[in-house]
Amino acid sequence: MESRFTKDVNRECPLSEYPRPQLVRKQWECLNGPWDYAILPEGEQVREWKRSILVPFSPETELSGVGRILQPDEVLWYHRTFDHFPIRKGDRTYLHFGAVDQRAVVLVNGKEAGSHRGGYTSFTLDITDLLKIGENHLMVKVQDFLDLEEDSRGKQSGKPGGIWYTPQSGIWQTVWMETVPEDHISSLRIEPDYDSECCRVTVVSNSDDTVVINMEGVSFVGRANKTMELRPEEFHPWSPEDPHLYRFTVRLGEDEVESYFGIRKFSVEKDDKGTPRLFLNGSPYFHNGLLDQGYWPDGLYTAPTDEAMIYDIEAMKAMGFNCLRKHIKIEPDRWYYHCDRLGMLVWQDMPSGGGTYSPLVTFTSVALSRFSLKDDNYRLFARESEDGREEYYRELNDMIAQLYNFVSIAVWVPFNEGWGQFDAAKAVDFIQQRDTSRTIDHASGWHDQHVGEIQSLHIYFKPVRYREDKYGRAVCLTEFGGITLGLEAHTFEAKESGYFRSKDLNTVLEDFRKIQKTDHPRVEERTGGCDLHAGQRCGRGSERGPHL
Repeated sequence: MESRFTKDVNRECPLSEYPRPQLVRKQWECLNGPWDYAILPEGEQVREWKRSILVPFSPETELSGVGRILQPDEVLWYHRTFDHFPIRKGDRTYLHFGAVDQRAVVLVNGKEAGSHRGGYTSFTLDITDLLKIGENHLMVKVQDFLDLEEDSRGKQSGKPGGIWYTPQSGIWQTVWMETVPEDHISSLRIEPDYDSECCRVTVVSNSDDTVVINMEGVSFVGRANKTMELRPEEFHPWSPEDPHLYRFTVRLGEDEVESYFGIRKFSVEKDDKGTPRLFLNGSPYFHNGLLDQGYWPDGLYTAPTDEAMIYDIEAMKAMGFNCLRKHIKIEPDRWYYHCDRLGMLVWQDMPSGGGTYSPLVTFTSVALSRFSLKDDNYRLFARESEDGREEYYRELNDMIAQLYNFVSIAVWVPFNEGWGQFDAAKAVDFIQQRDTSRTIDHASGWHDQHVGEIQSLHIYFKPVRYREDKYGRAVCLTEFGGITLGLEAHTFEAKESGYFRSKDLNTVLEDFRKIQKTDHPRVEERTGGCDLHAGQRCGRGSERGPHL
């Protein structure tokens, strides 16, 4: 079904904004737009291209122009041509993919350029040596095993319904290309230090050349692959109420990029009454947020336009929320950029994977009794495959590396409600080895392993009774509500999914207030400072997905 933004999609090159806001180059080429495609049984070769798909929308979406679900025993083939012109000796041309679900092999002029496993993280390929002057052919082979394999799949299901969503596959984020000098900037490592009122930046490069960073008219000189300290003349912390960003440029030889940072500090500390709470910039800060599913009526995982993403975040802010938990999904970089500049805290989930979940583990035993199981029983938690467990850590590592620099991300959430959970205490150690600047909600909802700084509660079916955590952690109510109301022309099927149903628009707000005041009285005063996900995206539908 369409959204209000469907009509605004540029059918020649949708989502054409520069896709990497923290490493911006002026010269680049967007490869979004109409591509050839074919869906064939495994092993069958493409003989001719007859049909067109609009990239970066998955074939399951309305916006793609296809409207077909890729099956696990099928292969989705993409094809397009692009022109390449002479470049200087030593220059390198890189091909970037925002995300391809689930496994991809990329070919340039009939030769394999590389492959990628994991449907949520970006990847880059050096295609310089495969290019020829003039017309070049780009092909992408995609397979998506969905829930038949243990790779991360999020809330996609081969049998969608209730809280499980329509599956999707293929290219679902921007494809783009850029040519850089032989000695160039590969990435930036940005580490704000609130206590020292500065930011430390490491310019990662294939060379150790001199680096010049310009910020607010001041130049900082250092060397690539060495940490540089940027100290603003005026210290201006970042917060949702005042999302101040420092803009800067980096030059290494002939290569130049634009970037930004914000200075803030996330922690769990005790307030003046001795209660552990979430802190922002040295003071208690209440996270009042929503469980953000990130599904669109017309594009599923992919927002139809950049303006649609902005509207979504601004609408949540206008409702009085300061936090979004990005639920079992990783968004394009531009979504986090908009959270950074608009001032919206983010709790970032790791997309779930594993085998077929047991309702005994994921719902019954814990939703009603709050009984937690030890998560080293791989069979019980649908994590028997050693390869699947290793893949989880590969994808978790890639997610942290990809999102580390974004200012707004306050909390990492490696597991949710026992969906493929395993060794959560080890996952906490794994994250802390890579990032000590953020808080970790190790097991959102249940199967608490008594580690980390947060006790995370999902309570839908009974009033909240606050109890101090005996392990000294901040107690956070991280899911509740689930009010649903289906409106004609705003839902794609008559069946509704939710935990409470409102009669009509007039009663939605009343029901929301009842949950806040009766079932969850004085949440902010009694808990560790987190009241996430009231109403499961209140005003946008139930867990079934957003309805515009």
